[in-house]
Amino acid sequence: MNSIINKYLLISYFKIFINTILIFFSLGVLINLFEEIEFFKNLDQSLILPLLLSLSVVPSFIFDLLPFIIFLSAVFYFIKIRTNKNLLSFKIFGYSNLKLIFILSAFSLILGILFLILINPIKSSLITKAKYSRDVDHLVSINKNGLWIKEYNKNNFLIIHGENLKAENLLGVSIYEFDLQNRMISRINADSADISQSPWKLKNVTINNFENGNYDVSDYLEFNTNRTYSDINTLYKNLNTLSFLELIKNYNLLLDKGYSKKILNEQIHKFISMPINLFLMIVLASIFTIGTLNNKANYFYLIVSILICVIIYYFKDLSSALGQTGKISITLSIWMPVILIGLFCSIGIIQINEK
Repeated sequence: MNSIINKYLLISYFKIFINTILIFFSLGVLINLFEEIEFFKNLDQSLILPLLLSLSVVPSFIFDLLPFIIFLSAVFYFIKIRTNKNLLSFKIFGYSNLKLIFILSAFSLILGILFLILINPIKSSLITKAKYSRDVDHLVSINKNGLWIKEYNKNNFLIIHGENLKAENLLGVSIYEFDLQNRMISRINADSADISQSPWKLKNVTINNFENGNYDVSDYLEFNTNRTYSDINTLYKNLNTLSFLELIKNYNLLLDKGYSKKILNEQIHKFISMPINLFLMIVLASIFTIGTLNNKANYFYLIVSILICVIIYYFKDLSSALGQTGKISITLSIWMPVILIGLFCSIGIIQINEK
């Protein structure tokens, strides 16, 4: 009997959770689609490209808001079972408030782990996409193989590859020039390039010109490009294109490629704290919704839930800002909201179980 009730409990909650995700997904696609259309309005692109870009961005948006989605879906679920008297039925079968909350919280914890292992890699791969400039088309990608840049000019395009980024120097540089028919025109290899500003300053350069067969060697060469260290470094700080498993597997390799150890550790702690955060969101939702049988308070609970989401969101931003400015450690800035929510839940859950 308990297995049947557990199955019913989890399936009914999971349906509300999926519906909540679909609502957020639809809103995210709609909002982002308007931004993409505005961005592409002066470019010769069909509506399909902005739509595809929106669909590739929204999964990351959903992943970031997953704790709030879990929280809101739990609020809706607890209100539902309280309104249709299912909460009393569960108690008749020996399910206390604490047991109900634990089952749903454990389910959310497992759900968070599955999102990290299965969904997060898909989300990360979708985010690795072309980013269009208003002035010139280009693609910038950073992966375990190093830095890749694609730039378009009027009559050709360039593919630039760098193996490592050390301070403002890009090491192991290869620059490939193609015409618009994808035929390679030339190739430039350099031991290093100072990319602090444009033009880049290349050292120990070899130049292969495939059109006339020339081969040149030079100690120094200036190379014009639209990219400098400042905006490339910004991309290195953005780890959205790396999944949790990739981050763990390639940790040392990413350090060698130029990623900051501080930034990598910060991202790892964010990933690890996410399932625990989901667990606590269920408990937090129960504290504000399951404590009374008064159905007239439903709208009040919804308003309070939205306010709590806003407060938690800004508190996480504040904690992150304190970590970034060095007021507290990065690790503490990530775990401090989780710890405080956990302390609040530990107090509230005692009162909930007595009702």
